Amino acid sequence: MDNHKSTVNPASRRERGSQFWQVARRACQLAAAVDISFFFLFHMLGSPILAWINVGSVAIYAAAYHALERRQNRLAIALIWLEVIVHSALGTIMIGWGSGFHYYLLLFIPALCVSSVRRGAILSLVVGLWGYYIALDILMWFIEPVQPISSQALLGVHLFNLSIVFAMFSYLSFFYVNMVLSAQRKLRRLATVDSLTGLFNRRHGSDLAENEIARFRRAGHPVAFMLLDVDHFKSINDHHGHEMGDRILTEIGQLIPAQLRAQDVVVRWGGEEFLVILPDTGIESALASAERVRNAFRSHDWEAAAGEAIAVTISVGVSEIRDNDDRGSVISRADRALYRGKAGGRNRVEREEVVLG
Repeated sequence: MDNHKSTVNPASRRERGSQFWQVARRACQLAAAVDISFFFLFHMLGSPILAWINVGSVAIYAAAYHALERRQNRLAIALIWLEVIVHSALGTIMIGWGSGFHYYLLLFIPALCVSSVRRGAILSLVVGLWGYYIALDILMWFIEPVQPISSQALLGVHLFNLSIVFAMFSYLSFFYVNMVLSAQRKLRRLATVDSLTGLFNRRHGSDLAENEIARFRRAGHPVAFMLLDVDHFKSINDHHGHEMGDRILTEIGQLIPAQLRAQDVVVRWGGEEFLVILPDTGIESALASAERVRNAFRSHDWEAAAGEAIAVTISVGVSEIRDNDDRGSVISRADRALYRGKAGGRNRVEREEVVLG
């Protein structure tokens, strides 16, 4: 009987948040580097006001980075929003819409979509950003740039801003794709792997067993099954506690595969019961593998794993696929052999009953 209650840890959400704030820190570093470049660029172009605005921008990004390091995330995001909104407006008003400073406002859209902000808040922020962008565009239809620069210099600034925004969009896209792929890998693992032992879970193990049976029917390759059960596991839980039982099961998740071949499949079948699928293996070889696992349990240093002296043994039932077998019938024979071993004193390996005739 399985006394272990598994719970879904919300680690994936925390990890996604951690990745987002890591990207935010990198964005602060990149933006500060861009503003340092702008400082020298606008001095060369004869626009000292814009040059010194970039000094203020670097200071804001440094403060935002420091806030992120101290996990003052709301303060950091507020500083980043302030810098981009004000800097884009000042750059546009000073040298014109053609400078491309307004492109930086668009970076907030993908950043909001991968952030941990609530959906309602995201919609409000996007609508507000759209309104600000439109207002800035309309404003530049009615006013002239305060400190215009030559058309060649304006083109250079435009291309520089466009390139930086393109690079940032690419980075955000790369981050988003990686985040999605990472989430997919974790979901696949949750669907196939037992969280305690790290072995395949029963559902996925059943699918793998069906695959091997289908291969047997196509090509006639032998397939053997081992059903293993930890002896007196309920007594271990009752006398030593469920935490001890969990530590033992975790250790078993490493001990059984270590005694088998790479192609052998180990499944946590339920509670303290484990199923092993042995492709291309007849009954005699399977019995030898089962004895090797049983002896490994008997000689294993359980005190190091469990934290106190304890003896852990297993009983094993072994069967081999036959013509007209299905998954249920071949595992059922291993199960009957297992319980003969239990009835015969435990800590032993039993094979399926031999069919005569």
